Amino acid sequence: MDNLNKPPPARILVVEDDSVTRKAVCLSIAADPALQLAEAFDCMAPALIWLQQQRPDVLLVDLGLPDGSGIDIIRLCAERHPECNIMVLTTSSDQSDVLDSIEAGATGYLLKGSYKDEISRAILALREGEAPMSPGIARLVLRRLREGRHAADRDNGSVASLTRREQTILDLIATGASYGDIALQLSLSVSTVQTHIKNIYGKLSVHSRSAAVFEARRQGLLSKR
Repeated sequence: MDNLNKPPPARILVVEDDSVTRKAVCLSIAADPALQLAEAFDCMAPALIWLQQQRPDVLLVDLGLPDGSGIDIIRLCAERHPECNIMVLTTSSDQSDVLDSIEAGATGYLLKGSYKDEISRAILALREGEAPMSPGIARLVLRRLREGRHAADRDNGSVASLTRREQTILDLIATGASYGDIALQLSLSVSTVQTHIKNIYGKLSVHSRSAAVFEARRQGLLSKR
C-alpha cells in the first residue's frame, strides 16, 4: 500500500561538461531512490533540443559550457517548463553570473566542491520549495537584494494587478506548495495551474518561484497570515 502512495522519482537533467563532476553527480542521483537520472549532457546544444521534447523535474546545469552559456539553458527551461526546479552547479561566484542565473529562473546555486555528497539532499530541498545556495552565494544575493539592483523600478510604486485566482495561487506558492498540491486544493488541472503561474510571472516580471515570492512580498501582494 505504501508503494502505491509513494510519488514517482524526480526526473533530473544534468548538463555538465566536466566528466569527473558529471559522473559524481550522476552517481549521487542514482544512489537516491527518490531521484531518477533522466539524461546527462556535456554541452548546451543537445540539452536545448532535449528540453524542447521532454520535461525534467529538476535541471542541474553548469554555466561555462563549451558551446555556450548555461544561462541560456536555464532561460529556455524556465520558459518552457515553469514547474521545473533549476539549480546551478558551477565554479563561478561572480556576482553577475549569480544574479543573471537567478533572474533567468534558477532557484539554487551551488559552487563545485561545496556540495560533495549533499547533492541529492540539495535536490530534494529544491523540490520542497527551498533555495539551496553555497553560503558565500547566499550572502551575495542577500546583500544585492538589500542594495536593490532595480531600485529605479521599485521606486515607481507600481503594483501588479492579479486576478483573485492568481492571488490565491501566489499565496500557495509562497507557502512552498507544489503545483500538484495547488491543483488538488483548488480542484484544477496541473496544466491550468501552470498557465496561471506563467501569467503571474509575466505580471511580476520574474522567471522563478523564489523571485515571484520576493517581488510579491515587496509589493505587498501576499495575504497576511
